[in-house]
Amino acid sequence: MSNIGSYDERYRDFDWSRAEEDLSWDDGGMINIGYLCSDRNCELGLADKTALIWESFSGQEKRYSFNDIRIYSNSFAKFFRDLGIEPGERICIFLDKIPALYIGLLGVLKMGAIVQPLFSAFGEDALFTRLEDAGTEAILTSRKHIGKVRRIRDKLKALEHVVVVDGEGMELSDGEVAFDFEKAEAVERFDVYQVSPETPSLLHYTSGTTGKPKGALHVHHSILGQYMTTKWVLDLLAEDIYWCTADPGWVTGTSYGIIGPWSLGITQLVLEMGFIPARWYQAIEKYKVTVFYTAPTAIRMLMKEGEELVKKYDLSSLRHTASVGEPLNAEAVIWSEEVMGLPFHDNYWQTETGCIVIANYPGMKIRPGSMGKPFPGITATVVDPTEYKPIEKVGSVGLIALKPGWPSMFRTYWNNQETYDSKFKNGWYICGDRASIDEDGYFWFVGRDDDVINTAGHLVGPFEIESALLEHPAIAESAAIGKPDPVNMEVVKAFIALKPGHEPSDELKLSIINFVRKKLSPLAMPQEIEFRESLPKTRSGKIMRRLLKAQETGEEIGDISTLEDD
Repeated sequence: MSNIGSYDERYRDFDWSRAEEDLSWDDGGMINIGYLCSDRNCELGLADKTALIWESFSGQEKRYSFNDIRIYSNSFAKFFRDLGIEPGERICIFLDKIPALYIGLLGVLKMGAIVQPLFSAFGEDALFTRLEDAGTEAILTSRKHIGKVRRIRDKLKALEHVVVVDGEGMELSDGEVAFDFEKAEAVERFDVYQVSPETPSLLHYTSGTTGKPKGALHVHHSILGQYMTTKWVLDLLAEDIYWCTADPGWVTGTSYGIIGPWSLGITQLVLEMGFIPARWYQAIEKYKVTVFYTAPTAIRMLMKEGEELVKKYDLSSLRHTASVGEPLNAEAVIWSEEVMGLPFHDNYWQTETGCIVIANYPGMKIRPGSMGKPFPGITATVVDPTEYKPIEKVGSVGLIALKPGWPSMFRTYWNNQETYDSKFKNGWYICGDRASIDEDGYFWFVGRDDDVINTAGHLVGPFEIESALLEHPAIAESAAIGKPDPVNMEVVKAFIALKPGHEPSDELKLSIINFVRKKLSPLAMPQEIEFRESLPKTRSGKIMRRLLKAQETGEEIGDISTLEDD
């Protein structure tokens, strides 16, 4: 029997006040996410329970109890407050998956600042764009990544403090300070900042088709959605050992790699390393992982490694597995059931929704390839793209739309209210993805409704890639599209027209790829480059990505009446 019980009954009778009661959230209570994920667990008798099992790339293991998390997050909170950072100011966390990331995030929330988590693989241009837009006052980083920060710091007017978690003994510049939370004075008591439900908590950046990446702002109220979905979709129980493979630079890594499990008082595993199939299986066996949450790309890569590798490890501890980030193909669901003994339960959500909104639930019949059904408390449908009215005909494709009002919904785009407002049509939040709904209410993903590239579960904006490409001295014009890929769903393909005096070559391709990798991130670098004499443009001069993608995939080209004459 799963936590959710009867889906139909839960959906019919659900009210978000259930989550408030579970978290003892009342008008006079402490509702700060940092407190709820640490201090509250200690007050409930879980002080000595293991909160975090961390394994480094080299295999070093560390364990932290909930009392450790409480005291160390207090230390972070006091340190930032003593620096003079005020509630509501932005503190960026720019770290690999090390304990300081997870514990520091709670510390920032405890003192009332807004956490801005960023993927540590970002290059200096990607980092600069996001720090500048947020007006970030402080950044928490490490020796490994401080070089990127130093190279852009002079251009960042608001950035006053650079905190280096392993900076003891290194030569630091003005405004740089070392802070080792395990060596710092233990802070037994900290006056946690009293928040309201609408107090800002996290600022997550997501990519669009045009302009700069957008900062989706969330509030402390979001924990209600993250708590309930963790409990009912991921089915976490008190005795579980839970592993979410997502990096907290992405929203999955915060909602379900920190807030969800720790709001439930669950022990979770974090591996510093990236995808290494044998090490992943070994970790499940070694730590007796019971609930495993990962991305479809990782599952497809495990499939590629083959069945023989799986047989070398004891995965019998697993009782529930789930996936998110991109559509999970039916073959992967069938493979996991046959080879691992459990089917992966796919679910759907995005940075803006803050929590899972559509899912395949434990105990529910999975339809391989489907995203599942709406979460209790979520009203979801598909709407037509012109009047944004629900489509009644079963199986018809429309835009996924959600009725606003669930606790984890983002409250704005930072400094970009106009774009935020444009996401709401006819009383619905429009997700930007297309799907159909079958006769039993299961949702089936069809594709993006824009040019955003979904590579390995992460959304990459073509505009940001194109802007970086144009900074390369050999490039005159550029366009980036997502090319279908059997493992990553999509990879970045760049179409490039060169400046006079430059000729296409393999060496130039490599130069361009490395150029983008350094400026943005490994996810944004083109996996394929095609040189062209010129790129198709509208009469107004806008490059037609849609035409390039249609030519690449063999789809219908559609209306090209605005294409400039040859």
